[in-house]
Amino acid sequence: MGSAKLKKSDASEGAAAFLRQYGATLLGLLLLALVVHDIFGTHGYLAMRRTQQEIKKVKAEIGQLNKENAQLADEVKDLKSDPRKIEKIARDELGLAKPGEVIIKIPQSQQLPADPASHP
Repeated sequence: MGSAKLKKSDASEGAAAFLRQYGATLLGLLLLALVVHDIFGTHGYLAMRRTQQEIKKVKAEIGQLNKENAQLADEVKDLKSDPRKIEKIARDELGLAKPGEVIIKIPQSQQLPADPASHP
């Protein structure tokens, strides 16, 4: 039973000697590993910066979509209530005319160019 106690004592003295000799180095390596993990880890600094950039991009996209949505809502409102807008679409896109009006369609090949710079 004395030899078992001696072995435990030798083991604890060996561990203490090991820690005295390499403790600072082990602590430094542990701190270095933590710093590297905090910077390059899954939830580290670089991942956080990437996520923040994605959030900015998505917020900008949401702002653009909200602006476009407001423009489309205004256009829908105009199409429901503005008779001139409705008439313009009926004439231009559907080829409709008021009673008594005559529509003359010119083939695309015979139309003059629409560019005002081409006229002398």
